[in-house]
Amino acid sequence: MNNPKLGVEVTAAHDLVAKDGEGSSNAFVELHFDDQKFRTSIKQKDLNPVWNETFYFNMSDPNNLSNLTLEAYVYSYSDSNRSKSFLGKISLNGSSFVPYTDAAEFYFPLEKRHVFSRVRGELGLKVFITNDPSIKLTDPIIPSLETEGQVPESEPPVRLSSREQSEPRHTFWHLPKETNNPKPQPLASATKSEAQAPKAVPVSYMLRETSPNLAGGRVVGGRVIRTKNRTSFYDLVERMQFLFVRVVKARDLPTKDVTGSLDPYVEIKVGNYKGVTRYFDKKSNPEWNEVFAFSRDRVQASVLEVVVKDKDLVKDDFVGLLRFDLNEVPIRVPPESPLAPQWYRLEDKKGEKIPNGELMLSVWYGTQADEAFTDAWHSDAITPPGVSASTKSYIRSKVYHSPRLWYLRVNVIEAQDLITSEKGRFPDVYVKAQLGFQTSKTKPFQTRNGNPFWNEDLIFVAAEPFDEHLILTVEDRLGPNKEETLGKVIIPLGTVRKRPDDKNFPSEWFNLLKPSSVDAEKEKKVKFSAKLQARISLDGGYHVLDESTYYSSDLRPSMKQLWKSSVGVLELGLLNADGLHPMKTRDGRGTADTFCVAKYTQKWVRTRTIIDSLSPKYNEQYTWEVYDPATVLTIGVFDNGHIGGVNTDTKIGKVRIRISTLEAGRVYTHSYPLLVLHSSGLKKMGELHLAIRFSYTSITNLMFLYSKPLLPKMHYQRPFSIMQTNTLRLQAMKILASRLSRAEPPLKQEVVEYMCDLDSHFWSMRRSKANFYRIISLLQGLIAVSKWLKDVCTWKNPVTTVLVHLLYVMLVCFPELILPTIFLYMFMIGLWNYQYRPKHPPHMDTTISHADTAAPDELDEEFDPFPTSKSSDVVRRRYDRLRSIGAKVQAVLGDVAAQGERAQALLSWRDPRATAMFLTFCLVGACILYATPFQVVALIGGFYKMRHPKFRGKLPSAPMNFFRRSNNLPKITLRKS
Repeated sequence: MNNPKLGVEVTAAHDLVAKDGEGSSNAFVELHFDDQKFRTSIKQKDLNPVWNETFYFNMSDPNNLSNLTLEAYVYSYSDSNRSKSFLGKISLNGSSFVPYTDAAEFYFPLEKRHVFSRVRGELGLKVFITNDPSIKLTDPIIPSLETEGQVPESEPPVRLSSREQSEPRHTFWHLPKETNNPKPQPLASATKSEAQAPKAVPVSYMLRETSPNLAGGRVVGGRVIRTKNRTSFYDLVERMQFLFVRVVKARDLPTKDVTGSLDPYVEIKVGNYKGVTRYFDKKSNPEWNEVFAFSRDRVQASVLEVVVKDKDLVKDDFVGLLRFDLNEVPIRVPPESPLAPQWYRLEDKKGEKIPNGELMLSVWYGTQADEAFTDAWHSDAITPPGVSASTKSYIRSKVYHSPRLWYLRVNVIEAQDLITSEKGRFPDVYVKAQLGFQTSKTKPFQTRNGNPFWNEDLIFVAAEPFDEHLILTVEDRLGPNKEETLGKVIIPLGTVRKRPDDKNFPSEWFNLLKPSSVDAEKEKKVKFSAKLQARISLDGGYHVLDESTYYSSDLRPSMKQLWKSSVGVLELGLLNADGLHPMKTRDGRGTADTFCVAKYTQKWVRTRTIIDSLSPKYNEQYTWEVYDPATVLTIGVFDNGHIGGVNTDTKIGKVRIRISTLEAGRVYTHSYPLLVLHSSGLKKMGELHLAIRFSYTSITNLMFLYSKPLLPKMHYQRPFSIMQTNTLRLQAMKILASRLSRAEPPLKQEVVEYMCDLDSHFWSMRRSKANFYRIISLLQGLIAVSKWLKDVCTWKNPVTTVLVHLLYVMLVCFPELILPTIFLYMFMIGLWNYQYRPKHPPHMDTTISHADTAAPDELDEEFDPFPTSKSSDVVRRRYDRLRSIGAKVQAVLGDVAAQGERAQALLSWRDPRATAMFLTFCLVGACILYATPFQVVALIGGFYKMRHPKFRGKLPSAPMNFFRRSNNLPKITLRKS
């Protein structure tokens, strides 16, 4: 925007504290923003004053809006001593400001200035950003110096008449910036480092806090201000009223043709909205049991018509109808029992009862909390003509449970009595194992006696229920691309042993039969055959990684007996989306048919599809049990491709929220920008409004988890290699996508892959640069310390240099004060940073990810398929090799940056519980080290570091587990669409 301004409308205040000694107050409001100050008029003797005055602030730097704060102070003016008394204050961050069209009046509870402040009441404000050039600002008035607690003598308050009080009075003082040392303007010949400085994040790309009016009440600053005494179980979404119509069955329907049968179906009409059931062939007593939901806000009619018709190729025949007055429809509020359906005698078009024909149905008003909501056909999904009966199953909301995944370990030991077709030749034998689409081979072993020995482990991913069989084949390599099968065995996975740890059990010998003889009946008759020794197990002590490591939503092992109890509950309210980018064209205009998918632990949820809307309202709430705070909730927005015949769901955007960054009990209501990287650059596809709340059951159990390993102990006792982990993760994602695509409605493969971040391991110059600059930003602290030491040595500030000399002499003379001083210093830094702690959940940072500054050739390389699509074979091989090496370097840089950022985040309050625990440890450590001689601490630390291997465990130590868990998601970078 050109010259944007911040508008603040001070409307009114309620229930203020009396300060004048007569049970009242002379209230006025002071507004502070960007070194500017405005003041309203004074309302005499009024604890519920009304101002309705609007002020406009200039913005010195619109790109720095998120770092600015609007402060509103409420004071009471005293006529006797011309002083002001504090009544309360409000602080609003710049990231929550919205344009004028989206602004609304909110009443904020007044906050205390310090512990002993006496504060009560609310202040109503309407804050917005405007670019209206017609707004004229009053010339700034510089007030005289005012002492603490007094108003300026140069501008005494004026008492207004009742007529004058009704008119807005724009009185303000402007506090100018210091001009003693003005900052020089940047020259044209700026240095290269200045030219490459990161740009500020645009306002439209930032997270914005909202204050929606949910079913539980209005949310202000993370707290729910309830409007009713009764709380709702569905309190994180806006309450929506629906007219539900459940059509159960019919009996004794009249027939008009000579055959005495009809093809009945039911049509429900409410104004311009219409829903149709399926029809039956030649049946006079059909049973439908279908539910229809019509949004009460959109219904403009007063009568509900339920019409029974006979399906015909030319024109459907009328059978009978029912009419209901919508003013007489009952209201049902869960957890009340469902409304019982009733039999109704059908009427003709004149309203007279027909001799035969009855219809059983029930009609009621309800909300999203109704049990029939998820199974109903909704009016916003069935009215457009593009939706046919065959696509209705693809627009319903549904809850999915992903299959439980296991690691199948096949330890191939040896084979005996192998018989080859060629005599006098040493066979080159290997074992090929196949499970579904997964195939793995052992190394070839050349044997002279027909008894090869391998002792190799082959790892696969298996999913419950175990429908597939494990096939082991022993093959002899005769030459290039020429093998001979020496024997085969088929093992059902249902018979495989499950083990919770790494203890081995006895191996088994399997009879190897020729492929033509592999049959259960024939196998019993075989007296002699070659044998294969193997140890096969389903390892339930691992967690099967099926998503990106940094964004895992579940860390529990496969075996349920190893699961711990939950530590909390996560509640998500999917409110609505705004300003979505059109994904298709319908009737000559751009539109979208969107739905949301949320994934956490094994539970996936899918909202209903809102058809033909770029601002859909979902208002659906879901709940998950939390077993580990170091996990991530993922929400994706998609366009339904089945509405239009594409059969492919298009990705719109994705949001990730780490549970450990959420304060317990607080309701987070934010608008998340949906940022997607395309081949043409970074695009904002819209905004998604969410309401999130995390509640824990026991703070002790939650804190205790921070000392536990992040993954199950099998990952540390028998770890996989990095290559094995990546390969198994891709196999797990394919199995997950295959199983979820069988559901009704299906979760398509492209949806599952996008939610699980399938392409996170691909090479990207942009990501490599982002990881490199993350490391550089971490080194900025060391660079700043070196510059500070240089300033000390050069006596740039003599007072600081003298103090450093004194501190240095003290530490040299008393070395036992070094460690406690460092711990105490970190404790004070963390305590100081508490006031600057993040108030919002983390979100995508376009500056850190370099998404907004990537060059076109870098984006072309990032979206180039793997392997590359270049024409030259030589260039393709070299290019692929370069990308593979670059991917490894990228992973190393990312891991190094993640470790450094974890250490940096210990004092930043990004994870409030981890920071509180670390500060407590620093304080306790400082006290203990102050009381313990330094020599004793040094001896204990050195001896512990050099302890004997017998005293070392395979599992990581508690401090290492705490370090890995604390803010495990260091930075959130963008993923390509």
